[in-house]
Amino acid sequence: VVETLFMLLTEQGLLLVTAKMLQHLDNVIDIMICSSVVSSLSFLCTIAADRYITIFYALRYHSIMTTRRAVAIIAVVWLTSITSSSLFIVYHTDNAVIACLVTFFGVTLVFTAVLYLHMFILAHVHSRRIRALHKSRRQATSMKGAITLTILLGVFIICWGPFFLHLILILICPTNAYCKCYFSHFNLFLILIICNS
Repeated sequence: VVETLFMLLTEQGLLLVTAKMLQHLDNVIDIMICSSVVSSLSFLCTIAADRYITIFYALRYHSIMTTRRAVAIIAVVWLTSITSSSLFIVYHTDNAVIACLVTFFGVTLVFTAVLYLHMFILAHVHSRRIRALHKSRRQATSMKGAITLTILLGVFIICWGPFFLHLILILICPTNAYCKCYFSHFNLFLILIICNS
């Protein structure tokens, strides 16, 4: 929104900016976008961890996850996201930055998948025990859990995957014609990330 507003004001001649000012503004907006991406991924992991603690440590949850800890976690995620994003934008031409982002996405995906799979397995085992006690043949709970898990991880991969494939292709084949065709859809990948948020 900020970027679009500045572009409209500049195009209409209502805001006069020098090339250097425009470069600084572009860097600030890029840091904001990158911070949003990194923090979104971090918060998806944090939510998965919170759900995990809720299920596996239900009786101690309120002593483990206090308001002070929740605020501290939120502050650390945002501070880390802004700091790392600033470094990413300053060194954006270095392939190591792109490799770091791709690695971060992979770790986030694996971490989230492992936690949700472990929660699903626990729910499935619990459902089987209840069926055994009540001599019931219904498997609706396990099926609902599998559907929920598929939706959570599926939407995550669908929304974030194209953006990180874009980054991987920048590392692997930056000049290939097919890769350049894929690169032209970058705005669509950002829209998918926003939709996931």
